[in-house]
Amino acid sequence: MAVIGFVFGAVLIALSLVSSIMGLTAGFVGVRMAGQGALGLTATTAIALWFERRRGMAIGLVSAIGSVGISATPLLIEGVIGQHGWRTAWAIEGIAVWLIVIPLAIFAMRDKPSVLGQRPDGIPLPPEGTPHPVEQGLTRGEVVKHPYFWLLASAVAVSGMLSTAVAFHQISLLTARGLTVTQAAANFIPQTLAGLVATLATGYLIDRFAPRWMTAGSMFVLAAAPLWGPIVQPGLSAVFFGVLLGVSGNMIRTVEAASLPHYFGTRHLGSIRGVVSSISVGGTAAGPLAFAAVFDRVGSYSPVMVASAAVPLAIAVWALVAREPVPFVGGSPELGELLPVVVGDPLQ
Repeated sequence: MAVIGFVFGAVLIALSLVSSIMGLTAGFVGVRMAGQGALGLTATTAIALWFERRRGMAIGLVSAIGSVGISATPLLIEGVIGQHGWRTAWAIEGIAVWLIVIPLAIFAMRDKPSVLGQRPDGIPLPPEGTPHPVEQGLTRGEVVKHPYFWLLASAVAVSGMLSTAVAFHQISLLTARGLTVTQAAANFIPQTLAGLVATLATGYLIDRFAPRWMTAGSMFVLAAAPLWGPIVQPGLSAVFFGVLLGVSGNMIRTVEAASLPHYFGTRHLGSIRGVVSSISVGGTAAGPLAFAAVFDRVGSYSPVMVASAAVPLAIAVWALVAREPVPFVGGSPELGELLPVVVGDPLQ
């Protein structure tokens, strides 16, 4: 977290000095890699290591707070840009990251509960002489051979692909359906509010229901959004469209962050989630390009939106029929002393 925070801040400060398209492109790549990618991945992975019983709720809270920050930052930075210019705004952002993230990482962060003599959820370690539970988990190479990993990775990727595609073209899409530019831009408000509620609700529910149901539910909602897009109208119809986008874009990220440690353990969680994050980034890059290509050819987003809905529907069916791995229970507070190994074989 400290290293990523330093790199992220440096990239932001460097963006205040750009003077060419090459520098701007490099800066955006750095922001995406260090900020939206690596730093967020580090935060949710740390939560998975520190919590077990209420892991879903903890991840939901962290993700919800992150969503609030994403939504609030443009409003705050707009005032700085208006008064001092965009170069100053970039520099202030970079310095703020250094002053907040690096001290928190060095002085307030501990890598694992065992550093403080605890197990996940704040449970004390057993007395001296009692065998301590061993942190368990499949390696990245083992996990990528499991079909259920690719189910979760596919769900995250298609969510990123469709939500980013619609976000990039939202003004064009909604103005074509009769909304004004202001109304189309304001549609981000119901998206943000719905996403916040969906993140908290998903975190609560993932602790109580099998991840397969949550995965399927998120994909059904995701399919509904592009199907609604071609018929959206000004008013409540547009608000409902925003709600669908907000819910679908936030549900699966919480499900993925809670499901991977549940099924595959925490020992190699960072490298496993790094693969999922990389796949997701690829999806977010492909979505806007596909929507733009279809619009340039036929002058409408309707064909690509209707066609794209088939992908999350297929993944939802896959989630309902897929065979789930045997969850890891070796590090649970109740069974840690007796079962420091995997119960069953998650690869079967």
